[in-house]
Amino acid sequence: MQNFDTKQITEQFESMFFAPARAYAELSVNYTEKLVNAQLEAAQAYTDTGLSQLRSLMEVKDAEGLKSYMEGQQQVAKDLTERLKGDADKVVALQQDFAKDSQKLTEENVKQSQKLVEENVEKTQKAAESKAKQATDTSAKSAKSA
Repeated sequence: MQNFDTKQITEQFESMFFAPARAYAELSVNYTEKLVNAQLEAAQAYTDTGLSQLRSLMEVKDAEGLKSYMEGQQQVAKDLTERLKGDADKVVALQQDFAKDSQKLTEENVKQSQKLVEENVEKTQKAAESKAKQATDTSAKSAKSA
């Protein structure tokens, strides 16, 4: 009966499954946090702009004030367009970083897994060679005694 090295098995599970899963979960949580913060900042900016425009509209008292308000709307529209573009660029950059980091994590995990497989194959080969040598030695001793 073969004894199993539970410490070695635990370490292999840790390095092949649990550590990569934790690393990916951390990456996902960090990405989600950055994305939510970007969305909250954008929502705050759009809300502030909307409220500011409502306050400006409430101050309109005559035709000249309305004309001035309407002219200001063009600048507000331009500013919002620039803000939307900036927010979209920020989200795209976050997604690209996440994809790049995910790919890097996957590549590292594959390399680590390959290394563990190679180490296990080597250990198995050495153990098989050792058992074969023991069997040969035992056969030789048995043949000498006979």
